[in-house]
Amino acid sequence: MTEQTTDPAFEDLLVFLRDHRGFDFTGYKRASLMRRVERRMDVIGVEDFATYRDYLEVHPDEFAYLFNTILSNVSSFFRDPKAWGFLAEEIIPTIIERKVAGGEIRVWSAGCSAGEEPYTLAMVFGEALGVEEAARRVKIYATDVDEEALAQARQGGYQPEITEPVPEGLRDKYFELSGGRYVFRGDLRRAVIFGRHDLIQDAPISRLDLLVCRNTLIYLNAETQRQVLARFHFALNDDGFLFLGRAEMLLTHSHLFRPVEHDCRVFTKVPTTDRRDRMVVMAQAGNGVAADELGTYARLREAAFGVAPLPQLVVDRQGTLALANEAALTMFGLRSQDLGRPFQDLEVSYRPVELRGPIQQAKREGRTITIEGVRRTRENGREQFLDVVVTPLREDGGLELGVSLGFEDVTDCHDLQEELNRSKEEVETAYEELQSTNEELETTNEELQSTVEELQTTNEELQSTNEEMEAMNEELRTANEELQAGNEQLRQRTEELDRTNAFLESILGSVESGVAVMDRDLRILLWNKKMEELWGLRAEETEGRSLLSLDIGLPVEELTEPLRRLLVEDGAGEETLNVDAVNRRGQAIVVRVTSTLHQGPRGTVDGVILTLRSVQDREP
Repeated sequence: MTEQTTDPAFEDLLVFLRDHRGFDFTGYKRASLMRRVERRMDVIGVEDFATYRDYLEVHPDEFAYLFNTILSNVSSFFRDPKAWGFLAEEIIPTIIERKVAGGEIRVWSAGCSAGEEPYTLAMVFGEALGVEEAARRVKIYATDVDEEALAQARQGGYQPEITEPVPEGLRDKYFELSGGRYVFRGDLRRAVIFGRHDLIQDAPISRLDLLVCRNTLIYLNAETQRQVLARFHFALNDDGFLFLGRAEMLLTHSHLFRPVEHDCRVFTKVPTTDRRDRMVVMAQAGNGVAADELGTYARLREAAFGVAPLPQLVVDRQGTLALANEAALTMFGLRSQDLGRPFQDLEVSYRPVELRGPIQQAKREGRTITIEGVRRTRENGREQFLDVVVTPLREDGGLELGVSLGFEDVTDCHDLQEELNRSKEEVETAYEELQSTNEELETTNEELQSTVEELQTTNEELQSTNEEMEAMNEELRTANEELQAGNEQLRQRTEELDRTNAFLESILGSVESGVAVMDRDLRILLWNKKMEELWGLRAEETEGRSLLSLDIGLPVEELTEPLRRLLVEDGAGEETLNVDAVNRRGQAIVVRVTSTLHQGPRGTVDGVILTLRSVQDREP
């Protein structure tokens, strides 16, 4: 089976893997990638990429086999040289700089396989610190679940072809050729500590400055990834760094880590300053009593959210549907598999009402957006009316988390409103019925008053927040007043400039002589009406052009020397001469040309003022 490297079905499969499993293979070379995927398709007897995509949707266990086929035998020294170069040039120096002189540097290589990755780390630190200091200060914990791979890694010996990615200078420095194998140098090898570790079952190594886990998470499902990433967050120091593989995008846990260099997959830990957030992370990571307590709390809160009667969706800051309670799933026909999908790809994002715009507005403006009276047709054909409340979600520190979408069924209220409108139309014809309705409304108002009194207690809890908002509004009002004052000054200056320009235009328009103002290069800056009448060129046709380039009846070549002499002597007076010319009507005339220097505000010579006056008509 052969496919073109630009096969749309194959590209669609890569997009499916990225969107549904969070792993991006689109940067891999197509030819080798397609061969590996086709190899797995041959094993299960699938003929084309579109069918295999459907197979993955029905058999989620197939993802692990596919990823194992794609990534088999790809562990190597300095894998992805660009990413390792960024780590060596930017991240390692930062870690060393932050450490107190002589302080220990702790590194974890999770999923180390046969040891190429931790030995690469040892070489990078050896180059940054020197071999002796690196052996003394750096501890590299290299772990894997494969005991056979760990046994090979502990030996530190590799065939020559395996060490080819190591630059020749580093290979000579850090390896010794023994028995046809390259063996990593012993003094620095002691800085690498190998051990078996299960990322899912075992507690994480803590107090880390750097955690390297490249293309290991790709084998885990979404729930397990959340648990492992929470443990990574717990394991890292607050200023620690996480280095992932090229196929791992870390989209579902952006609140725990933020990218330092996205293309190189280097992230830094986002410290959790809120006690509740710290406990939730500990619960996800599986740490002791606090984890049990907060795990129970998190499950309780999740269960309460799930059974809430008001349909509610939560979209994270990447635009992914993060949460949906049971009422929302039922109302919009969503499945649990839709969680984690881009919200914009779901029908609910645009039907019954376009929600993508209000979501962006709520996030941009930092306020709740309400869409009232949204009409929706139920499965039974009856109409339903909803009020949609879009609320931005932020942490205490102001960090954006996403938005909450609440759908309140106001069909009864809408029906009541319609009925009330009909009643009003009837009431307009009968004053007595209006009086009766008013009495009923007064009764309803009294009931609402009691409701308002109950709500006042709740409003008191919001006072502190309102006071902060009022202070912010006051600052905004002050800034707005300053802006308005500045705009007023600008408007006044603009009016003064307009009046001055109008005044100058009226003067120049009333002058009987032709006037042209030029800069030092004789490019025309101003050309008055009289000049237009004399030579038939409008001002906009001459602006920016050299006087000497104009094809008019004026013999400009006779003016060249006087003008340049006047400019060279800078203020030597004025030049006057009479020249024979032909005006725009073809009449021969004698023109008196007066050239005067144009001086700027500080006395600098900015150009020349040319005044032309017809002295008499010339004999033809």
